[in-house]
Amino acid sequence: MLSAFTARPIIELRQKDKSKIETILAQGDRVLVGLNNGALRIYRLNELSDQLQNGSADTNANGSSSAADDDHTTAQRSEKPTDLMREVERFSPRAIEQLAIIKDANTIVSLSNYHVSFHDLKTYELIETLSRTKNASCFASTSNIVKDPDTGIPEIVSRLAVAVKRKLLLWSWLESELSEDVDEIVLAESIRSVTWANATKLVCGMNGGYVMVDVVTREVEDIVSPGSGPAAGQTSRFGAMSSAGMGYMGLGGYMPKPLAAKLAEGEMLLAKDINTLFIDDDGKPLDRRQIPWNHAPESIGYSYPYILALQAPSKGSLEVRNPITLSSLQNLSLPGAAQLHFPSPTYSLAHAGKGFHISSERCVWKMDSTDYDSQVQELVDGGHFDEAISILEMLEDALLKNKSQTLREVKMLKAEGLFKKKKYRQAMDLFNEDTVHAPPERVLRMFPPSIAGELSAWAGREEEEQESDEAPGTPKKTNGTRPTTPETVEQAQETPQSSKGGFARYLTGSYRRPQSDTASILSKKDTTECDDAASVKETESNEDLPLKDKDLTNAVLELNSYLAGTRARLQRVIDPVTGNLKPQSDRNGSTEEIAEKFLRIGLDDSEKKLEEELRNTFRLVDTTLFRAYMFSRPTLASSLFRIPNFCDPNVVNEKLLEHNRYTELVDFFYGKKLHKEALELLRRFGAAEEPDEAAPTLHGPQRTIQYLKNLPPSEIDLILEHAEWTLKASPDEALEIFTGDTENAETLPRERVVSFLHDVDTQLEGRYLEHIITELEDMTPDLHDRLVELYVENLKKMDKGEKWDEMMNHFIKFLRQPGQVYSLSRAFRLIPRDDPAFYEAQAVVLSNMNQHKQALEIYVFKMKDYQKAEQYVIHLSFHRLTS
Repeated sequence: MLSAFTARPIIELRQKDKSKIETILAQGDRVLVGLNNGALRIYRLNELSDQLQNGSADTNANGSSSAADDDHTTAQRSEKPTDLMREVERFSPRAIEQLAIIKDANTIVSLSNYHVSFHDLKTYELIETLSRTKNASCFASTSNIVKDPDTGIPEIVSRLAVAVKRKLLLWSWLESELSEDVDEIVLAESIRSVTWANATKLVCGMNGGYVMVDVVTREVEDIVSPGSGPAAGQTSRFGAMSSAGMGYMGLGGYMPKPLAAKLAEGEMLLAKDINTLFIDDDGKPLDRRQIPWNHAPESIGYSYPYILALQAPSKGSLEVRNPITLSSLQNLSLPGAAQLHFPSPTYSLAHAGKGFHISSERCVWKMDSTDYDSQVQELVDGGHFDEAISILEMLEDALLKNKSQTLREVKMLKAEGLFKKKKYRQAMDLFNEDTVHAPPERVLRMFPPSIAGELSAWAGREEEEQESDEAPGTPKKTNGTRPTTPETVEQAQETPQSSKGGFARYLTGSYRRPQSDTASILSKKDTTECDDAASVKETESNEDLPLKDKDLTNAVLELNSYLAGTRARLQRVIDPVTGNLKPQSDRNGSTEEIAEKFLRIGLDDSEKKLEEELRNTFRLVDTTLFRAYMFSRPTLASSLFRIPNFCDPNVVNEKLLEHNRYTELVDFFYGKKLHKEALELLRRFGAAEEPDEAAPTLHGPQRTIQYLKNLPPSEIDLILEHAEWTLKASPDEALEIFTGDTENAETLPRERVVSFLHDVDTQLEGRYLEHIITELEDMTPDLHDRLVELYVENLKKMDKGEKWDEMMNHFIKFLRQPGQVYSLSRAFRLIPRDDPAFYEAQAVVLSNMNQHKQALEIYVFKMKDYQKAEQYVIHLSFHRLTS
């Protein structure tokens, strides 16, 4: 599955050499080897050429690589991977079982003959054999930077923990000076393993389980597994459990060694036989499942970012696992391998010493990590997307060429795989993740032309296939983007590109310009044209056919959520009303981030180009969202038209007409300001003698009237053109277009409206003039004069009756209004003098002209209405007194 590490033999004992390797220690370019005869050999590691360092071991089909093959290859490239610098024959009287270095104190720590000794790092001379360590079984050291509690100044503190039966002995160095105090902590059982969890705590493994020891407070706390305790019928300490637990005794009295390894910051792994437990630095169990080992490991370790397990020497293999998924990623064959050797825990970064060593009795291998980008690429090539994603999320940004882009690409590839497995919701959720934001073009190519238009991977297929997959009437080229064929998809994902290294070949699929993409695809197609033609029928599998029926319905329903999410993100950077980029302060993210997430353009383009591309993307998203709604939930289409949108008018018009969705079409036209098209459609159905079955709700003038009311004054030509038939069909209701209590009605150009209504119906003209003069207090003299003229004309034409009386009362009231604007002389000329019905109107005009005698004569002599004459005189007298 993966080639995370390569094994390179650096030290091999000669056949004549009867000694055996017991332990090793790597420090810089030096490798210290402790032998079974007590001798210490110091080797210098020679530098390798870049070609060899970047190379990898041959890997067989099942993911295993052979160290024996590596040996032959290495011998050819470098005759001497190491040079023996020195051998200290009497370093120890017995076999050297364990080595460590306290670097700041220039001290070598060794375990031999059941004692721990200190040697000088430069001369290798014995400094001291610690008498208190008699019968020691193991030790562990650590160096850390710790702030002084009194001064706050950081200083290097090194500690050494030695296990002597039940006792834990502790030495410490402060700024390279060995402290005279030796702490002693006694545990309940004999200690079999010691591992530092952090600067002040360590895990001690015993036959009965594990404990966490705080070397500062001297507190000892049992590590308890989840579910253990009296309630579960088990003892409280981790490991002292049933036969399935970690404290059992095997056949023949064999007791598995308790293993422990420090993982990433804040985590540790405990293992006994095939049972495992993940804990934090405080010894609290983590909610993680057990590692599915088939065989109990001989030793375990951690090399950023992987968990390692070395099997018994008889098996001689190293297993590499993902610490998140716990999957086995690599198995390396290392004949006779017996021990793992890691750099001592220090204050350096976790990945600084990612190399480690493995030793057998006769050989030492240096384990080199392959390039992380290559590892991710290898996993993706094998379709192991979950593994690639988890590893990418663990790795630090500095270790990859472009972590965020690579992670995004892998997640999109995973989403495409989920889509092929018909897991549409999971696929769309992944495409829509904040760290992904998949380009719409990439998502839509998986849908048939009826949804994706020319972006569909099947848009270039034979015409009969288009007719079977595509709804009738779907426009073929309206998205304004290049088509993508299935060959394009295959080549983008599967075709190796020797000209590109690392993971770059996946990134170009989303970020190349369309022209470059097309060019590379055509180039590839030219070289394989014959092969493609010969295998067309073979590739027509179920996976290569477009979605249809229930699968298509389910996929489109999930696509809606992706498109809605993409639309929301686009609205953060581009104004859907104006189509312009929002000010930089209003955007979430930089221009570069926006381009990376949505477009296939380079980052050198101007903001104008960015704005244009974003509009195109917005148009694609909205048009596809409309198609998806029409396919899955047609009633939702109108909701899209009630907000500013970038839907392609041609697509919408054709699709809605095809489905007789005329009401939604009117809403769309209004939103796109295609008012002429909308009004023509409304007139077509509204003015018909009988309701049309295709759009019964549009019959009559009501929808047209409502539409015209919502138009701004700038559309006065359209308003007047389409208002005429509504005024004739329903005068009172249609007049509300001009007299309604709306800003649009009040701000219409009044002279044009008056002229228009005059040609339609003078009575409607008069009612409009009454409205703007009395309600809106229009003081335009010409309009006032026109209203007088209309009153006179209409009164002359009308027969006497109730309506005539009502109009005459309105006329008299208008003439009497204070602050009159109309021309008195013109009004006097217009009013018939010999018609008794107009006597009072004459009198009012004469009164306004200050011709009070003539006005009073009309009341007394012509009208013979003495009561009105008396009221007139009283009014006149009062007016003179007050003025």
